[in-house]
Amino acid sequence: GPFALHFGARLPRVSMAYRLAGRAEAPVVAVLGGISAGRHVFSLPGRPAGWWDEIVGPGRALDTGRFRILGLDFLGGSHETTGPTPGGAFPSVSAFDQAELLERLADHLGIDALQGCVGASYGGMVALALAERYPRRLRHAVVISAAHRTHPMSTAWRSVQRAIVRYALGHGEGARGLALARALAMATYRSAREFEERFHGPAEATPAGFRFPVESYLFARGETYAAQYRPEAFVCLSESIDLHRVNPEAIGVPTTLVGIEEDQLVPLADLRELRDRLAGSCRLVEISSIYGHDAFLKETEVLRDVFARALEPA
Repeated sequence: GPFALHFGARLPRVSMAYRLAGRAEAPVVAVLGGISAGRHVFSLPGRPAGWWDEIVGPGRALDTGRFRILGLDFLGGSHETTGPTPGGAFPSVSAFDQAELLERLADHLGIDALQGCVGASYGGMVALALAERYPRRLRHAVVISAAHRTHPMSTAWRSVQRAIVRYALGHGEGARGLALARALAMATYRSAREFEERFHGPAEATPAGFRFPVESYLFARGETYAAQYRPEAFVCLSESIDLHRVNPEAIGVPTTLVGIEEDQLVPLADLRELRDRLAGSCRLVEISSIYGHDAFLKETEVLRDVFARALEPA
């Protein structure tokens, strides 16, 4: 039905795609990732691969033998929840809108309380919005690589990415623009140390000029991404990241924060400020990872300990 958005627009109808999977009757944990992630959190036979397969599944850091995993497709994204159509306009979306949809979904499924909401990157912003707006629904928030606001330097990078995509859409080259924007984004997700180790080799001479190893990697990842996602949805959710603001003093839900020293997008200083301002109990886990902002995709053992301490029923 109709859905009023946080920034004032109104959608006449919203449909939502979700998946609830794991051991029946187990405590439910909502799991939300970056703007490209969707409801397929971990793999099931005959279904699409999960975006967090290294971390979530039977016997993994977030064990589906102990928890039921609730995943959803974001409003405004490229998956099956309502989002932009090719060439169409779509209103600005807030993390609070995603949190409201999650709240309505929990009502629909008869879930009185989530054992936890685990959010990484944009999903962490949604977890914080849920904790502020609907505290009765949530027993613990686990927030990885996200803070109470976006850092201006991160907004600077993403603003250029959106400008590239908008320019390309205006010239009928949306997919090409998205590939370039994603290539630029990839340079912010990982650490300088990883790039030094992987891409220190010499440039290759080509008829079009020299091509650097890191260049080949970035553009290949950009083209793969553009083949799977809609440029209009990228612009919508990238903007949603930069519009993100929550009030830490209004969040009393117990919270675990995970910050990465090498994260170029979410500085540890912002997470320390968030820890100090939260109204409820908070534990901040600081780690060093060559994977930078993307550490949530790789650091299995650190996250195993985080989930064990934050999510196990008392």
